[in-house]
Amino acid sequence: MSGLLVHEWIASSGGSENVLEAMARAFPDADIQCLWDDAPQRFAHREVQETWLARTPLRRSKALALPFTVAAWRGLSTRREYDWMLVSSHLFAHHARLANRDVPKYVYAHTPARYIWTPELDERGAGAAVRAVSPLFRRIDRRRAQEAVAIAANSAFVRDRIARAWQRDSTVIHPPVAVERILSREDWRTEVIDDRERALLDGLPTRFVLGASRFIPYKRLDLVIAAAEKADLPAVIAGRGPEQERLRAVAAAARVPVHFVISPSDALLYALMQRAGVLVFPAIEDFGIVPVEAQATGTPVVTGPIGGQVETFTDGVSGIAADSTDVADLARAVERALHLDDFDARAATERFSERTFGSAISSFVVGGR
Repeated sequence: MSGLLVHEWIASSGGSENVLEAMARAFPDADIQCLWDDAPQRFAHREVQETWLARTPLRRSKALALPFTVAAWRGLSTRREYDWMLVSSHLFAHHARLANRDVPKYVYAHTPARYIWTPELDERGAGAAVRAVSPLFRRIDRRRAQEAVAIAANSAFVRDRIARAWQRDSTVIHPPVAVERILSREDWRTEVIDDRERALLDGLPTRFVLGASRFIPYKRLDLVIAAAEKADLPAVIAGRGPEQERLRAVAAAARVPVHFVISPSDALLYALMQRAGVLVFPAIEDFGIVPVEAQATGTPVVTGPIGGQVETFTDGVSGIAADSTDVADLARAVERALHLDDFDARAATERFSERTFGSAISSFVVGGR
């Protein structure tokens, strides 16, 4: 039976794109449909179909394209006939419908669109224009969610959001994380081959608090710096993004050393995780891949008490859920995490492997037919 994998848009990097790649490996004969494809090299050997939005300047601005995506997903014109669709959705991809054919639709929801359902967690939904149209879009979004044969959520946190937003039950299938790859190396420092990165790694303190993510506001990397300062430990901030200048200003005012690692390679990032005393992850996430990666290197994590990231570790074993994201509470959690016993990294993370995901997502689609 032929299937179609549906995804919002394909970018060169991103957690949802990694999920799509895992879906493609689980269903090697399925074609792919997206709004537009900005990374054709990712699926060079697959049939990738784009919508009419790909032929417009709107593809260069997700914010401007947003209201048009609802229409773009309806009545898709495809080159083949399909027996099922598996939709990877974090905006409106679950609205997808094939022209002149009723195809069973299975939805893997990273989240109902934050823009319209939880704008308090996404500043892009805070603008006056988005707030004005959100009631209409919520009604349409909820109605279209009823078309799915079944829905899978990437965490129990998102499952609860789906129940509130779409009034649908869903099955939790955690997204795949590269845990097998991380566990395959005892010491990731030996994999860092770039001389600049090696020198940077060698120059870091022997014990530090790590923050790793995109440099954007909701990731709250400023709280990582503040918690490290409160705990009287150096901090290392790894990633890249538009908040870099502001974060450097916060770091300059801190009473502890703060080191920045911009755009680290995978090998360097995993080496940083192995070297760190603890990873601090204050963001409220739908799931939280970075805390799983840190645990796969054997490093405990500290998170806030709310969000899908809390589901990624065992409290008191491979991490600590702070009472809140106040700096004092995060710092106390850091102190506790630093005194945790060593834990079994494989046992802590194997449920997030791609093998586990592939088996679950295959059963979700095939078992539902």
